[in-house]
Amino acid sequence: MPRQLFAVALLALALLVPALAEAQSYRCVGKDGKKYYGQSLPPQCVGQSVEQLNPAGRVVKKFDAQASADERAKKEAEEADRRKREAVSKEEGRRDRALLATYSSEGEIEAARKRALGGTVTQVKEIEGKIADLRKRRAARENVDTELKVEENLLDVKKKEAEQINHRYDDDKKRFLELTKKGK
Repeated sequence: MPRQLFAVALLALALLVPALAEAQSYRCVGKDGKKYYGQSLPPQCVGQSVEQLNPAGRVVKKFDAQASADERAKKEAEEADRRKREAVSKEEGRRDRALLATYSSEGEIEAARKRALGGTVTQVKEIEGKIADLRKRRAARENVDTELKVEENLLDVKKKEAEQINHRYDDDKKRFLELTKKGK
């Protein structure tokens, strides 16, 4: 019987040792300047820097004091700003890869510009011809003011369209040159 009791006690001790080894305690300096210890976080430690101690009393982990609302808001704003910059950078990288995948030279950009402007330039010339004809008819005392106004407005629209096309291809060409010069 004593042998069995000894075996049970030995088994209990073997099970207890790991539990004791994992036991943690906490330490902090309260607002009053005193040190507080506990197996769980002492109430005086709330809002203070806390150290987690191992059974030997060595610091295992440190927890900073709870950040103020302003500090948290500032960190959140910085994080949101970082994510926004990251998204912009990612989009710019995507556009750069698409530009390089679309064109292999400046000549290809100019050819694409010419194709994009083709119909618009033709329409501008046709409208300018109609306007010139309407002005001649008006000079001959015909009532063409309404038709002339419509054609002039249409001409303005088409010229702006051509301007936008040129601007887009100028930007593409400029960025293409920047990207291809970096690689060299």
